[in-house]
Amino acid sequence: MASFASQVKKELTQLEVHPEHAKAELSALIRMNGTLTIVNHQLGLDVQTENPAIARRLYALIRQLYKQEANLIVRRKMKLKKNNQYVVRLSHDVKPMLQDLSILDPLGLSINTAVADSVLNEPQRMRSYLRGAFLAGGSVNNPETSRYHLEIYSLYADHNEGIMQMMNHFDLNARTVARRSGNIVYLKEAEKIADFLNVIGATNAMLKFEDVRIMRDMRNSVNRLVNCETANMSKTVNAAQKQIDNIKFIQAHGGLDQLPVRLAEMAQVRVDHPEVSLTELGTLVPGGPISKSGVNHRLRKLNELAESMRANLA
Repeated sequence: MASFASQVKKELTQLEVHPEHAKAELSALIRMNGTLTIVNHQLGLDVQTENPAIARRLYALIRQLYKQEANLIVRRKMKLKKNNQYVVRLSHDVKPMLQDLSILDPLGLSINTAVADSVLNEPQRMRSYLRGAFLAGGSVNNPETSRYHLEIYSLYADHNEGIMQMMNHFDLNARTVARRSGNIVYLKEAEKIADFLNVIGATNAMLKFEDVRIMRDMRNSVNRLVNCETANMSKTVNAAQKQIDNIKFIQAHGGLDQLPVRLAEMAQVRVDHPEVSLTELGTLVPGGPISKSGVNHRLRKLNELAESMRANLA
C-alpha cells in the first residue's frame, strides 16, 4: 500500500494550474532536484526523482510551458531493491528556460539558490512553489500510525529560509533546523499540517488527514477519561478499604458501642456498604441524608481514632 506521503504527491501531480503559477512549481522542482551538465559544449539539465508521477509532472510542465520535448530515462536499481530512478533530461535551450525561471542570473553566469522575489511577492505563486518544493523534497508521516510531522529538505540555507518564509506567510508556524547534509523546514502541529496540505492544493489528502486526526483526538480523549475514571475508582476503593480496616480495628479493641452515636452509625453503614461512594453513604446514614463533606468528616474522625488507638497499643 502506498504511503500517505506518496498519496499526497500523487494528488498534487494531477492538479491543473495556471501557466504563471506552474512556472513557480517547476522552478522549485528544478532548483531542488536538478543537475546541470555540459554535453557537446551545450548546457544540459537532468532532473531526478524516484517517483514516476513526479517525473511525468516535470515532463508535462516543461512541454506545456516551454514547448520542449525532454527525454525520460529510467535507471533500474537492483541492489537492496531500491526504487527506480527517473531522470527528465533536457539537452537544448536550457539556459533561456532557467533564466526565465530565475534559476540562472540574466547573464547565465551564476545559479540563484534563493527563492525569487517574483514568487515571494505573490501568494498564488507561493502556493505553487511550495507544492513543487514538497514534491521535490517533502515528506509527511501517516497520521494513523505516527506522530504528526511534515518536513521539506533543502540543500541551501537561503532557499530553506525562503520556504519557511512562504509557509509562515500562511500562518503555519514553520520552523527550521540545519542538518549535516542540508536544511529542513518542518511542521509538528496537526492543524498546521492540514493547513499546509490545503495551501498546496492537496484537498483530498487534507480531508483524510483531518478525519484521522479527529478520530485520534477522540480516542485519546476517551482513553484519558477512562483512565481518569479508573484511577478515581481505584482511589475510592482503596480509601474505603482503609476506612473498613480502621473500623474493624476499633471494633476489635473496644467496640463501636463506645463511640458517639453519629460515629457508630457511620461506622456501621460503611462496613455494611463497602462499595459505595461518600455521596451514596450520606443517603444511607440513619437520620440522613447528610452531605459528602459531613460523611468525610465522620470517616476522618474514625480513621484518627483508630490511629490513636494503634499508637497507644504500640
